[in-house]
Amino acid sequence: MNSQSSGLPDHSWLGAPIDARPFFAPEHTALMATLRGLTPADWREEAVPGWTVRDLAAHLLGDCYGRLARGRDGHREGPSFAAGETLEAFIHRINQEWVDACRRVSPAALTDTLGLIGRQVVRFFETAAPDAPSTGVSWAGVDPAPMWLDSARDLTEFWTHRQQIRHAAGQDTDPDPRPLSLVLDTFMRALPHTLREVDAPVGTQVRVSVDGPAGGLWTATATGDRWSLAEPGVRHPDATLHLDAETAWRLCTRGIEPDTALARARVEGDPRLAGAACRIVSVIH
Repeated sequence: MNSQSSGLPDHSWLGAPIDARPFFAPEHTALMATLRGLTPADWREEAVPGWTVRDLAAHLLGDCYGRLARGRDGHREGPSFAAGETLEAFIHRINQEWVDACRRVSPAALTDTLGLIGRQVVRFFETAAPDAPSTGVSWAGVDPAPMWLDSARDLTEFWTHRQQIRHAAGQDTDPDPRPLSLVLDTFMRALPHTLREVDAPVGTQVRVSVDGPAGGLWTATATGDRWSLAEPGVRHPDATLHLDAETAWRLCTRGIEPDTALARARVEGDPRLAGAACRIVSVIH
């Protein structure tokens, strides 16, 4: 679909669209299996700094309610920005307010409610029009974003939080490469925005290469007014950042810091450009 001829903004610089719709149902099934397999002690473990597994499950429920309210029901009431509040501060504040309010809800009730509401979210995304304008994706530098990117962004959030719950319960990252491949592909759409302040001649190319069955290649090209994932990659880009899949997704979600990821990486070409690519972040941080 030609976005310019349809009157929609040109998002070709984000690269080829991602179709996350088939992934929502299996991701929801996997989340429910994870939650129902937790012990009472697991629910009290810290999943992310400051939040237990129970808190993170409550956060997921709030995300589901918010998506249905905004996207399906056209509901516009709710918290608003405080004076001078940044997007990041606003998101962190309302997330914490929701989690605090849910502290009276038991793990069993959270699980049952997520099962019900999560299925409705699955249906919402499965029937969404990929090219429709949707909520902005700040870490990709696009607002409004096409629904295909907004949907894929939500899939990455569900997947990432499930891994954080697994880790808190003493489990490894889910080894299935299929959802991780989509998650990494989505995360890498942050690369042009990550490089936005890097001064480089037109035609300069920076590549991120992720190893393994879930991996791939993403090449950003300096085009004059922005970096773009739409340009064809060359055989030998100016810089290549090689990462393993586990390091890549943890870096993009700030589970590890850029310096740690860079120490694990293999760099070819210009270290300045590779280091800039390693500042990638694909969550509101």
